[in-house]
Amino acid sequence: MIDFRYHIVSLISVFLALAVGIALGAGPLKETIGDTLTGQVQQLRDEKDALRAELDGSTSDLKDSETYIDAAGPQLLDGTLTGRRVAVIVLGDVPEATRTALDQRLDQSGASITAHVTLTDMWTDPDVRTFRQALVGYLNPYLDPAPPADAGVEADLASALVQALVTADPANPDVLSNDAGTLLDALSSSENKDQPLVTVSGEVTMPADAIVVVAVPVEPVADGATPSPEPAESVVAAQLAVLSAAQELSTGAVLADGPRADDALTDAILADGDLAAALTTVSGTDVVTGQINVPLALANRIAGVNGHYGFGENETPLPAAVKLPPVSRTAEVPEAAAGTAP
Repeated sequence: MIDFRYHIVSLISVFLALAVGIALGAGPLKETIGDTLTGQVQQLRDEKDALRAELDGSTSDLKDSETYIDAAGPQLLDGTLTGRRVAVIVLGDVPEATRTALDQRLDQSGASITAHVTLTDMWTDPDVRTFRQALVGYLNPYLDPAPPADAGVEADLASALVQALVTADPANPDVLSNDAGTLLDALSSSENKDQPLVTVSGEVTMPADAIVVVAVPVEPVADGATPSPEPAESVVAAQLAVLSAAQELSTGAVLADGPRADDALTDAILADGDLAAALTTVSGTDVVTGQINVPLALANRIAGVNGHYGFGENETPLPAAVKLPPVSRTAEVPEAAAGTAP
């Protein structure tokens, strides 16, 4: 059994050790400990200042590079899409700064923008699928070419949207056809619903030759951060249907995507060999390099060259320079007049 004297000895030992530590710290070791701690703190401060200076220098260099590329943009793009008419389809909520920058680069390339159309949540909302099916039944008679019978609602709607933007009046290639106007009115009407399937900025009167499809950017997830919910497969399928229809029914289409990420539309395309071989993509359109690449990539696609452009895996940094032939548009000549001598 441990007696009282053992407790007394233990307490005395503890207090003696504490007293010795205080004496040494306040005496012979005081300056040594203080100097050591002071030196370590100063070293950490110096390292922090060096890293800050290095970061400031890198930031300055990056800003200078972006400024240079931005200034070189008009020269890089000059004449790339001269005379081409381009419609812009936005697949959802895209920052206004990105939209404006893409418009600016298309303008610098010589293209004219015929329409800005944005898909609303109604385009993919599962709760209104029955409404979309009924709408497709109304739209199909106005589609030429008509989609295959088993194409599905998403493909039918995508075909209707693209034909609404690219179909010219047979007698006047500078004017939308009546059927195209009917399609666009139906898609942008909110009758019987809270909002339409698409919103249209301004009046659309002229048919487009080519189409830029702007994807909703998916921000990369930082280490330790909670990732955003993955888009439903039906949403991705509907978006891919729009891009596929744009390529099939126009002279060329390109996807303008945000940063590369696991859930980005570019990654879905590159993961499918058939889609990757048929559709052109540009990633990183939130920065100047991607924005400049969009008209260059579109010119390549019109010329028959498919590619994927950016700085991620399986991408090329810069599209090749191509020179497109002048645009030729003529009205259809009635058969009765075709054989009439002048």
